[in-house]
Amino acid sequence: MDKTKFPSIRETAKRGPLSEYCLRLMQKQGKLPGVYSGKKFLVNYARLLEQLDAEGGNVE
Repeated sequence: MDKTKFPSIRETAKRGPLSEYCLRLMQKQGKLPGVYSGKKFLVNYARLLEQLDAEGGNVE
């Protein structure tokens, strides 16, 4: 597994636990932790997992 801390939305979906569609919806709603690098949105993967865990999602 790639150890990138800020993967793209597509790379994040490949890692799981959410689909690309779900991640893009969260990003549009402003609920996906991350930053823009130019036009590309990079997800803060560790923070996403913490957020899902706090919301009661089953993340392993």
